[in-house]
Amino acid sequence: MSAAHLETLNSEQRRAVEHGVGLAAGAIGGPLLIIAGAGSGKTNTLAHRVAHLIVSGADPRRILLMTFSRRAAAEMSRRVERICAKVLGSKAGVMTDALAWAGTFHGIGARLLRDYAEQIGLDPAFTIHDREDSADLMNFVRHELGFSKMESRFPTKGTCLAIYSRAVNAELPLDDVLRGSYPWCSGWSAQLRELFSAYVEAKQAQNILDYDDLLLYWAQTVSDPLLAEDIGGRFDHVLVDEYQDTNRLQASILKALKPGGQGLTVVGDDAQSIYSFRAASVRNILDFPAAFSPPADIITLDRNYRSTQPILAAANGVIDLASERFTKNLWTERQSTDRPRLVNVRDEADQARYVVERVLENREGGAALKQQAVLFRASHHSGPLEVELTRRNIPFVKFGGLKFLDSAHVKDILALLRFAQNPRDRVAGFRVMQLLPGVGPTTAQRALDLMADGPDPLSVLSDGPPPPRAGAAWMEFVEILLRLRAGEAGWPAEIEQARLWYEPHLTRIHEDASTRQADLLQLEQIASSYPSRERFLTELTLDPPDATSDQAGAPHLDEDYLILSTIHSAKGQEWKSVFLLNTVDGCIPSDLGAGTTAEIEEERRLLYVAMTRAKDDLHLVLPQRFFTHGQNAQGDRHVYASRTRFIPATLLQLFEICAWPAAPAAAQKGLDPRQVRVDVGARMRGMWR
Repeated sequence: MSAAHLETLNSEQRRAVEHGVGLAAGAIGGPLLIIAGAGSGKTNTLAHRVAHLIVSGADPRRILLMTFSRRAAAEMSRRVERICAKVLGSKAGVMTDALAWAGTFHGIGARLLRDYAEQIGLDPAFTIHDREDSADLMNFVRHELGFSKMESRFPTKGTCLAIYSRAVNAELPLDDVLRGSYPWCSGWSAQLRELFSAYVEAKQAQNILDYDDLLLYWAQTVSDPLLAEDIGGRFDHVLVDEYQDTNRLQASILKALKPGGQGLTVVGDDAQSIYSFRAASVRNILDFPAAFSPPADIITLDRNYRSTQPILAAANGVIDLASERFTKNLWTERQSTDRPRLVNVRDEADQARYVVERVLENREGGAALKQQAVLFRASHHSGPLEVELTRRNIPFVKFGGLKFLDSAHVKDILALLRFAQNPRDRVAGFRVMQLLPGVGPTTAQRALDLMADGPDPLSVLSDGPPPPRAGAAWMEFVEILLRLRAGEAGWPAEIEQARLWYEPHLTRIHEDASTRQADLLQLEQIASSYPSRERFLTELTLDPPDATSDQAGAPHLDEDYLILSTIHSAKGQEWKSVFLLNTVDGCIPSDLGAGTTAEIEEERRLLYVAMTRAKDDLHLVLPQRFFTHGQNAQGDRHVYASRTRFIPATLLQLFEICAWPAAPAAAQKGLDPRQVRVDVGARMRGMWR
């Protein structure tokens, strides 16, 4: 077999791609951990491994590929097809189309749960709640239990859901979660336990799974040895991307599917594990080799194709000080004489002006705005910069905002479709009923209570009297529900029916209806790529695209715009020039993330991720004084800052250190800044003599 499809790989990438392939017929290689440093061609290597398995005779229908977004899975599949085409020619499309089990952990979990629903006592017609709907259901239960009217303030619905989610995903007892992450809620342990029990019962009564259930139910399913063997036996090869971002639940699922590790490949970088707030555990990747006997093979990709050598030297210096990691030092053939810059500025206003001047300077030098990015630890850190950009009329897009699914009008349409799919879904019904004129929360609750008591919920709705103030709108609502439920129009025509019913309500409720209308037409276009309503609702809930109408401003009116992003949202991205704001203690590490050793180490990895986004040009900006959101409101909320502890004096030779503005005001007036004109210290000492 020709190896032309592997010629572009370096020696370590090729070792990772060929590992365990070409063994005796029927044999499958043991577990493999690929430690892929930043910019080392991780995605390219994983795509080549999948393609190489296929061209070497593996059945693509028996390959399970899990990524952390549906878009990443789609891009991976496209790359696999292009690579396979070099060997298989026109047959490549047939083979990669059969790569049907490529998706996110949650998406794959949803599909498997429908396949095995009857064996685990689950109705396969379940609907899936996103985070907001789950919080709303939590709030319903919270209210019914009387916790919303306690004498002292009970945790909000969002906090309750976050506690529940962390306990589930981290596989930790509730009291441990409260003690470690939510100490201010520790006094409510008994009530929270009662709330979560009632929340689970409510979901089961309404045939609903939330986001966490997709993993929890999957993990519980494979805890049965026969079911684990059956599900694991469907796949010869299981490949997982971004393994450093998995939680304990996901790791336990993989171990149950492939207890001996045969055919299991995980790819990741412990130095980029930055999602502990989602219950991701860096221990998964650190402990992976020893989880099997014999231990997993480890292949390290340390050649970087993104950054210059001085940028990598500084990033390596930062991560070398980590307390525990897989040893690797990124290297590159991209040489440069420009070291990363540590820029000292007076305050956040000067920080903003420095960034804007350098961005415009780069633009004049031929670098487009969108080839440059400004990164920050927390979203509010970019406030002064956004003011300066707006004042200077520089367009920008800020990442980490509303998702498509979070916009009200899209949620309305999805609620209608979900309620038609599952009429026992109270959250969907509660939302969509209140779109009708004359229907408020009390009326909607009364209707939902009646539906819950009947064997056929929709017949209760259609046979009963309409609310007195709803008029004809109620009958139109019942009619569209019955039509959607019957599915006579077929998919995706049903979503057009839903939109036509909704349009009058959209116009009545929203002033910017025409802008939101464009989102709904886009939603129809997205829907047409799915085979069924059930698949559409599942996958859109699990992996929504970005919003259009809910963005701040309209950056796309310009052909070019600057990128603003939190470090978390920037992971996986790269830019020609990168500016990191507030590289000082209190921001990196964040005051909120500077408690335990594990939290400090994750903050170090955040700085490493930010630094390794830069290709040619890296600026770490250090304001001497910055505004903090965490200080006592009655005191001075500006604090004096020191350079981040992650860049100690021993690393300073790896940076170019400068101050901005370069010349102090005194020098501009012809004064020598080194000359002591007034010895204030001597005067102070003299006062007491």
